[in-house]
Parts: sequence; structure tokens; C-alpha cells
Amino acid sequence: MFVPRRVFLTKGVGIHRDRLASFELALRDAGIEKSNLVSVSSILPPSCKMIPKEEGLKLLSPGQITFCVFARNSTNEPNRLVSAAIGVAVPKDPGIYGYLSEHHSFGEVAKKAGDYAEDLAATMLATTLGIEFDINKAWDERKQIYQASGLIITTTNISQSTEGNEEGLWTTVFAAAVFLD
Repeated sequence: MFVPRRVFLTKGVGIHRDRLASFELALRDAGIEKSNLVSVSSILPPSCKMIPKEEGLKLLSPGQITFCVFARNSTNEPNRLVSAAIGVAVPKDPGIYGYLSEHHSFGEVAKKAGDYAEDLAATMLATTLGIEFDINKAWDERKQIYQASGLIITTTNISQSTEGNEEGLWTTVFAAAVFLD
């Protein structure tokens, strides 16, 4: 049984005439191109420690099967805005699991995409913890409610957005939460 004990966040952009090659370049920009990525769903294991990207990258080996929650988006339309984001919500109690969320969109700057992903992860955790809130309230208002509950200690996100290449080359954005044992 593999239960990750560490996680790090990373992001990247790639541009190439081939869609797959633009994805590869986004992975290179993110620093995880040498891993065999396995996409998993949205649970942040209990007591999983967030570490800096630089520290996490040193722990990866070429060819390693690497579990992650990731978001990616691509376009070959000149100047079309693409984004990818990962949201994180960590409970105060280290014995309880948290949430990760992925979000990929068009027409959103990185901040908007990141806030959306963070809101989604926090909302999933809040509902699990039984925190009462009005889903129709703005993210900033709900974030204050979540933090005031004392049950959620941290929310954050990593996001990447860019405009499609002017010449119509494939442009890929990528964001990930990468799990380590």
C-alpha cells in the first residue's frame, strides 16, 4: 500500500508545433519530464507534508512511476488564454485527509484559475468537516468562514496561464501536486 508522506507543487508551459511535444515541454518546464506520471484523484493523505519544489525534484528518479493530481490545457489558437491550476486544502488535524482539486480553463488569468481551484478544494474539505457556509458567498468570504472554523489550517494553489502562441503553435499549460513516499 502506497500512502504518500510528501507532496510538492509545480507548473510549466510548453510551446511546439506538435501538441504532444508541447506537453512534454511543459513537463520539462515543471521539472518532472523524467517521471512516468499517474493521475490520481483529489485526496491529500493525512499527515502528508508539503515540501518545496526544489526539494521534491531532487527525490525523483528517471523512469519513476510518479503519482500526482494534475491539470493541463492546450490551444493552437493564437492569443487564446489557457490556464491550469491545482487547489490545496489542508485540515488542522493532521490525522484527517485534505483535498486537492484540478481546474483547466480558457479565458482565465492565473490568479482567477488558482482562486477557483483553491475554492473548490476548500469547499470539498469544508463539506467533509461539516462546516456550514453559504455556497453563494464569494470565495473570500467563505475562506474567512473556513479559517474561522479552526478546522482548516491552510489553503493554497498553484496556477499557470498563458496566451496561445501568435503563430498557432500548440501551447500547453500544466500544474501538478506531485506525491512522494
